[in-house]
Amino acid sequence: MPLLEVEHVWKEYLTDGATVCALRDLSLTAEAGELVAIVGRSGCGKSTLLHLCGAMDFPSRGAVRIDGVSTTGLPDQELTRIRREKVGFIFQSFQLLNTLSAVENVELPLLLARRPSPRAIALERLRWVGLEDLAHRFPHQLSGGEQQRVGIARALVSGPRLLLADEPTGNLDSATASGVLELLRRTAASLGVLVLMATHSLELTGAATRVVRLRDGRLVSGVSGALESGALESNEADLPRRT
Repeated sequence: MPLLEVEHVWKEYLTDGATVCALRDLSLTAEAGELVAIVGRSGCGKSTLLHLCGAMDFPSRGAVRIDGVSTTGLPDQELTRIRREKVGFIFQSFQLLNTLSAVENVELPLLLARRPSPRAIALERLRWVGLEDLAHRFPHQLSGGEQQRVGIARALVSGPRLLLADEPTGNLDSATASGVLELLRRTAASLGVLVLMATHSLELTGAATRVVRLRDGRLVSGVSGALESGALESNEADLPRRT
């Protein structure tokens, strides 16, 4: 059974009396250990898809299943458990609390969940992202790349099986972005986590094991394997298939 199943999903919103369709009959399956890059221009439905996959929103039609469990119709308590135990979130703007140190930011989800040994687990996750020596620094004392690594450690601290990253390198320079992408690739491969990464830039897909493209809420193409760098010319270009 795939870790994630998105089956004939539609997502519609009512805006100013008009129906807006964000996703249209979209189907996708993904396995643990994959890093799947979801690419497309702004407004194509990438963030909406991530929200549905993380049980933060629900399809108008169709089904989303995590570990075989449909997210539609679950009681709030069960949805909270799924989000807390199975899903981790990485944000473009880091979303760190400025009054907490790096290790305190990472251990906060464990404290809220009343998990034992939160500090030891938080330090282990900071070690995984290469920041154990900076554990007691505050966000303003860290570079952008270091702050995003803290965000990744926090997303992993509860041991999720699914990691959702919405434009995780959007606020980083290209060199720093490459390091963050390599960390996400290593996380998927070594920890067996399914990483879904939304991005508007094809240039960030080289670390992905699979690339899918959205246009106007539809899945229009997919590529297995990392793309050749020479093929990544613009957001408008169709994705080539590797041979």
